[in-house]
Amino acid sequence: MCSYVVEKTAIEGSAKGPNGWMRVDTANVYFDHPYHAPFSHVLAIDFVCEANGAPERVAVELTADAARALVQTILSALASGEAAHAGETTQETVNS
Repeated sequence: MCSYVVEKTAIEGSAKGPNGWMRVDTANVYFDHPYHAPFSHVLAIDFVCEANGAPERVAVELTADAARALVQTILSALASGEAAHAGETTQETVNS
C-alpha cells in the first residue's frame, strides 16, 4: 500500500527535463513504492515549477542507502565549494 505522504520544500534552481532546461521552484520528496526503479521502496524526488502549473517534472528514485550517501555528498560539496569561493560575490549576495 502506498502512503502518499509527501514532504514539500521550496527551492530555487533549474533542471534539465525532457524539453530542455526548466526553472524549478519545488521539490516533492517521499519514501514509497517506485514507479520505475527495481526496488520495493525508494526515496523519490520530483523537481517541478509550481509557479508554471508544474507541466513537467524531473524525477529521481533512489534506494535509502543511496539517498543517505547523496545527502552526505551534497553537504560535503557545499562545505568545500563555499570555502573555495569565500569572499566572491554571488547572485545570492547581490539579491540579499
